[in-house]
Amino acid sequence: MYGIALDLGTSGFRAQLIDLEKKETLKTVITMGHPLPGGNVMDHLDFAITTGEDVAHEVIIETIRRMFLRFDVDLSRVERLAVCGNPIQLSLFQNTEIRDLAYAGENKQKMLGVRNVKRDARVFPASEIFGENDLPNCEIIVPPAIKHEIGADALAMMLETDFLIQPEPSLVTDYGTNAEMALKIGDRIITASAAAGPAIEGQGISSGMLASPGAICDVKPEGQYWRIIVLDREMEKQNAYLIDPVTGEIKESYGFEAVGITGTGVISAFALALRSGMIEKFPKLPNGKLILGPGIEITEKDVEEAGKAIGAIRAAHMTLIVESGIKYEDLEYAYMSGASGAYVDAEDARRLGAAPGYAKKIVQFGNTSLALARELVLEESRLDDVIAIAKKITADHLMMATSETFNNFYLCELSYWTQGMPLETYDQMLELYGLPPLPKTLEHVNIEKRVVKDIEEVGSGGLSILKEIGIILEVPVEKCVYCKKCVKECPETALEIVEIDGHRIAKYDSQKCLGTSCRRCVSVCPEDAIDITKLKITAK
Repeated sequence: MYGIALDLGTSGFRAQLIDLEKKETLKTVITMGHPLPGGNVMDHLDFAITTGEDVAHEVIIETIRRMFLRFDVDLSRVERLAVCGNPIQLSLFQNTEIRDLAYAGENKQKMLGVRNVKRDARVFPASEIFGENDLPNCEIIVPPAIKHEIGADALAMMLETDFLIQPEPSLVTDYGTNAEMALKIGDRIITASAAAGPAIEGQGISSGMLASPGAICDVKPEGQYWRIIVLDREMEKQNAYLIDPVTGEIKESYGFEAVGITGTGVISAFALALRSGMIEKFPKLPNGKLILGPGIEITEKDVEEAGKAIGAIRAAHMTLIVESGIKYEDLEYAYMSGASGAYVDAEDARRLGAAPGYAKKIVQFGNTSLALARELVLEESRLDDVIAIAKKITADHLMMATSETFNNFYLCELSYWTQGMPLETYDQMLELYGLPPLPKTLEHVNIEKRVVKDIEEVGSGGLSILKEIGIILEVPVEKCVYCKKCVKECPETALEIVEIDGHRIAKYDSQKCLGTSCRRCVSVCPEDAIDITKLKITAK
C-alpha cells in the first residue's frame, strides 16, 4: 500500500509516493510553477476572491490529479495523503473560507459574514475533494495552523529544525515566494511573512527557473572565470563549466549542461560580482548583463527584480528584530529552510542580506513542509504530536503589510537595489525614520549545512517534472472585435482568442498568466470585452 506526501508551495507543488510497508520513497513529482495565475500568494488569493474559490480549488485539484498520474501506480492502493502548505494554499485545496486571509479588518470581516474561522487539523476521506474514483481508499491528513494566519508550513519549519528548543534568540525562515519566518525569544514566538516575489526562487527573471535539473544554483570564482554549478537529475550539485561572465567565453566544460538559473544562483552571482568589483552599485552590470551560459544571462532588470525579493526578506528580518525589542547582536541562530535555504551559499546570502549577517550561527535545512507531510504519512501518531505542539506554541503574528517599520526599511531596500543608493545614505534614512542603523555583518560565523539537497531522497523511480501543467481557463468575449491587442500585450504568451461556432472565447494558460500583477489584456481591450470574474476551467 502507498502513501503520498504533498507540499503545496507558493511557487510550485511537490509530491512523493511512499511505500508504507517498507517506509521508502518511491518517486517524486514536482511542478515547474504554481497552477494559479500570478507570481505570489497574494495574486493567488486575489484570483480566488475575484474569479471564485470554486475555480481556484478546481485548478489546484486538477493539477494534483495530473501529478499523481505521474506516479504510474494504482491510486486505489493509496491509503494516506498528507498535505502541507500555507493557510491560503491549504484553504484553496480544501475549498474552505479564505476571506479572513484577504481582509484583516474585523469590521470588513463582519460585514462579509466571516466569523470564527478555524484551521484545525483534519483527517477526512479523499472522496470529499477528489470524488469517488481517484483515491477511493484514501484519507487526507491536514496538519493544524497555529493561528489562522500562521499555517502548517510555518509550523513545519519550526518542528523540522531545532528552532523550538533553542534558549537563545533564534530566527527561522522558509525561503520562497512568500517567505515565512519566525523569531523565538525565550518562550515568545513572533511570526511573519514577506511577499518576496518569485525571483527569490528563480521565476520572473529572464533566464530563471525553479530548483530543478539543469538549474544554475551556485557560482564560484576561478581566476577571471566563474565556475558554474548546476543541479543534476538527483538534485545534487555538479560542476558544469568555467565561463567569463563578461564575454561569455567558456574555457572548460565538465559534462553537465545549464538550462537556466534559480534564485540561489542569482544570489551567488550577485555576491561574487560585488566581491570582484564588477558591481559598484546596484543595479548596474558590466555591459548591462552577466553571461552565465549559452542563452543564460542576468540583466539589470533581473537585478532589480531579485533585489526587491532579497530586500523584502532583509527588511522583514530587521523589522522582526526591531519590533521584538531585542538588538541585532542578540540573534544567536538563523535557520534557513526550503530549496533556497538548502542550495544557497550561506556566506553569499549573509553578504547580500538574504540571511542575517549578524546571526552568530547559521543552519541550513531543506524542504521542511514536505518533510513534515512525509512524517504524517508514515506515522499515524505523528499528527497527535503535531497537534499537541501546535497548541503549546503561543505566537504573535506581525503583519508586514501594516507595519510602518517594515515600510520604512523596504523603501530603503528599494532605493539600494533599484537606484544604487549608497549604504551610508541608507543609514541616514534609517536615522530619519528613528530606526537603528544597518546591522554589521559578522566576519566569522558558524555555518552548518545539514542537508545536501532540498529533497533528500527522490526515490528509486527518480524525479518527474511536470513542466507544462496544461490547465486552460476560458471566458466568453462576445464584444470582442478580434483586434488581438490583448494577445499581443500578454508578456507571457498565455492568452489566445478563438472562435467556436461563431462565439469568441479568450483562453488563458493558467500556469503562465501573471494574474493580478498584470491584467494588461483587460486594460488594453478597446471594447472592455474580458470579464475575468467569469473564467472557468477547461482541458487543454
